[in-house]
Amino acid sequence: MTASETLSRAVTETGQAILDFRLADLWGPDMRRTLESFAILGAFILFRRLISNQVLKRIANRAPSARGRRAQALDALRGPLRGIPFIIGLLIAGKHMHFTKDFASIHMTIVRSLLAFNIFWILYVLVEPMSFVFNHLQRIFSVSLMTWTIKAVKLLVVMIGAATILDLWGVRVGPILAGFGLFGVAVALGAQDLFKNLISGLLIIAEKRFNPGDWVRVDGVVEGVVETIGFRSTLIRRFDKAPVYVPNTALSDHAVTNFSQMTYRRINWTIGVEYRTSIRQLRTIRDDIDAYLRGNSDIAQPPDAPLFVRIDKFSDSSIDILVYCFTRTTEWGEWLRVKEALAYRVKDIVVQAGTAFAFPSQSVYVETLPENTPERFTPPSDTTVS
Repeated sequence: MTASETLSRAVTETGQAILDFRLADLWGPDMRRTLESFAILGAFILFRRLISNQVLKRIANRAPSARGRRAQALDALRGPLRGIPFIIGLLIAGKHMHFTKDFASIHMTIVRSLLAFNIFWILYVLVEPMSFVFNHLQRIFSVSLMTWTIKAVKLLVVMIGAATILDLWGVRVGPILAGFGLFGVAVALGAQDLFKNLISGLLIIAEKRFNPGDWVRVDGVVEGVVETIGFRSTLIRRFDKAPVYVPNTALSDHAVTNFSQMTYRRINWTIGVEYRTSIRQLRTIRDDIDAYLRGNSDIAQPPDAPLFVRIDKFSDSSIDILVYCFTRTTEWGEWLRVKEALAYRVKDIVVQAGTAFAFPSQSVYVETLPENTPERFTPPSDTTVS
């Protein structure tokens, strides 16, 4: 055998040995177990939607609560329940892998962390659907305070969940909290305005000054409809639809008028008639307007609300009649409709009385003209002289 043949045979045998080694390593028991573990995990991931839907369906059939609350709770649970098959698959796949002691410990810690995360996720998403438990407290507290309570409970769930997961990884939570306490003192000294706004917001809610949806006016600040009452500021949307974020301290330091809590809505008019109006006509106008108001079901009647129609004063260009009453509705559009109907009726009454509304005017009386004053030119008439 020649040298070249010997070299070629050696290379061939070496290549075959390397190939046989890689194939043996690739299809050995460890690699096969790894592929089986990934297949198990993949199967649980693929069927997690089907599994979660079946669980939700069984819960829906057995839940005794109201349909609306049940639907809201089930929609909230849909996400967390889809994570449970993944955790189960990860646990079974890890057990099938036969990890070493150290890797097995890390694997179980990961599984426990994911399980704890999923449990607290379920608690977090169920806080709002289960808030009907606190409905009886709305007689004592306002809706905004209940909203704050729900947010606080959610924050508490997040904090407890984070502490639980950190504890599973051997992280001591106590020193961290102590460090946050010292950090909080430093922050509190530099964030006094933040805490002032927080306390002011709590006082606003506790005193029930206003609720979301109320029409309010803050003297010198803004007027509009309250949308949200936050921890630091309150969102008030003006009537031109522009949002205004008002610090809670401004709401507690300034006078706030809540128009939504009006029992009735006022109409305060001054109707001016001409000076040529006689006493009989004035009495007719006053009596007819008064009769219309007292017979109108849209107008609040005494003693529930004051109602006056009186000759008020002699102004520069008119005799003024005061019309002072309240509508039963406080809704702006309906109030405008009642005012419009009253305006039509007042117009008819004044015209039927034989007089008219006054308007600002001024008369100039000249007794004598100054000397050497040019004579006023009088234009000729249109009649032609034949």
